Amino acid sequence: MKTIRVTVKGAFDVLTADQRAALLADAAQHDVAFAAFTAAGSLTYDIATRPFFTFRYEGTAEQDSDIAKVTAAAETAAAQWMNARGYAYKNLTSQTTDMSLVPLGPRGRRLQG
Repeated sequence: MKTIRVTVKGAFDVLTADQRAALLADAAQHDVAFAAFTAAGSLTYDIATRPFFTFRYEGTAEQDSDIAKVTAAAETAAAQWMNARGYAYKNLTSQTTDMSLVPLGPRGRRLQG
């Protein structure tokens, strides 16, 4: 199994005053300090300074052909989260990383060896 990490980025679009206030009220829970790649997804934003958001998802793939499915699932989950809360968004993009292809640093090589 390969660990796949997907970063889905976008921008909030045309927020109402109530939506902006709700996002500001929850901002501490979505600070980048709490960012993590998880199966359920992790959302970060700083609506006080800019309208951008980032979701981080982690999934698994048995074969390279499954990576596209993991990416599509992450994009769908991000869109569903936004739609369920009535937040308009734009410019949704994603970046996928197959962690088996990421070179190990010195500490990782020590732990592996």
